[in-house]
Amino acid sequence: MPDFTTMSLKELLSPQGFDCACGRHHGVGMRHLRVGRGALEALPEFLGALGVKRPFVFCDENTLEAAGHAVKAELDQAGIPHTLYTLPARHPEPDEMVCGGLLMAFDPRCDGVVAVGSGVINDSGKVLSHALGKPLLCVATAPSMDGYASDSSSMVRNGVKVSLYNACPQALIADTDILSQAPMRLLQAGLGDMLAKYCSVCEWRIARLVIDEYYCEDIAGLMREALRRVQAAASGLAKRDPEAVEQVTRGLILAGIAMAFAGVSRPASGLEHYFSHIWEMMALSRGLPMELHGIQVGIGTLLTLDIWEKLKQVTPSRQAAGEFISSFDEGAWEAMVRRIFGETADTILKTARAEGRNDPAAHARRLEITLKKWPEILRVVAEELPPHDQVLALMQSLDMPTAPEDIGFTRQDTVDALFGAREIRNKYLTSSLLWDLGLLYTKAAGWLEVS
Repeated sequence: MPDFTTMSLKELLSPQGFDCACGRHHGVGMRHLRVGRGALEALPEFLGALGVKRPFVFCDENTLEAAGHAVKAELDQAGIPHTLYTLPARHPEPDEMVCGGLLMAFDPRCDGVVAVGSGVINDSGKVLSHALGKPLLCVATAPSMDGYASDSSSMVRNGVKVSLYNACPQALIADTDILSQAPMRLLQAGLGDMLAKYCSVCEWRIARLVIDEYYCEDIAGLMREALRRVQAAASGLAKRDPEAVEQVTRGLILAGIAMAFAGVSRPASGLEHYFSHIWEMMALSRGLPMELHGIQVGIGTLLTLDIWEKLKQVTPSRQAAGEFISSFDEGAWEAMVRRIFGETADTILKTARAEGRNDPAAHARRLEITLKKWPEILRVVAEELPPHDQVLALMQSLDMPTAPEDIGFTRQDTVDALFGAREIRNKYLTSSLLWDLGLLYTKAAGWLEVS
């Protein structure tokens, strides 16, 4: 069986994919990748390999300055006709408005899409290319997130943060001359998104134990290797060291490959991401600008690590969990969901009820397994999670925000995000485990020190 941790990025992109010991065949849709100084020169070559003769190039006002003009110059020099479209907002939201605007602006003479940007641009490009059935090439402008090589898009649909599994860029250009000039906040965001992998891999293993969710140790190993690379290079980000930026970029690409191999975001996204998702929804509902995803995820990682350091000191009680579920008030639960999610609550409630989210019988099954396997769960936590203060020190060394208040959210917002994480999607998280143990609304809320 292949050892993904020893493979180069080029080897991991093998069109044949890999038969794995987990019983699945792993592969990724990306076929062409160039990382390093001067990588943008590969643009005409990659377009030719994709059979694209006239690309539709889009960016926002920020990424136009970061790389859009350079992309246009490269295409002009190569004599490649193209249409360049700039989204009207400097910080567009990844929602129906953006995707609808792109579809309306799309030039039907074009036979491919070039997305110039990072998070929102990359995700929107995936949705656009999938809808059009045309190949996608992404020109990265910042090492700020791990979605470049994944086939999922983090989007806002009907006001709810969702993951759409649609398309992976067939080609990616990550020019470190461009990436190293990204705003420091974006460099910090990339680190924050990678630190989340401690929690995501840990929760993935626990989900395997409790609900028998699919899990692949080889993919988890690839995720750990990506995290190791980023951590080793993290100190160089403060100096914009091109070598450090390249290593962080490669780590983020590895994370995207891991998600593509798994077919879901589970290897790279856990409770820490749900803090971010719900904070983003809060910002949208309040008409406030959204903080960068990776910045929020970094803070969510610290919160999740802190929760686990406290949870490890608790002895789970069958009696306490039983009393919780027997006294569970469906009406109070609905009122909580409506308070947290506002106009989007109807959608969330409908989905939760259809899935039997609060079913006592399902709770009883999970509880018995959790109690039986608690020592094994603690062993997984010990193997996967670093000390909270270790991660805090790393983030502080790069002058990153480390608390919800640093980005405009109150402790109550944070508690609401913890409670809401279980409701927004049917994914087994640390908050799910806390709910099963009857601790979510009591001890866990207290751990977050509501003022």
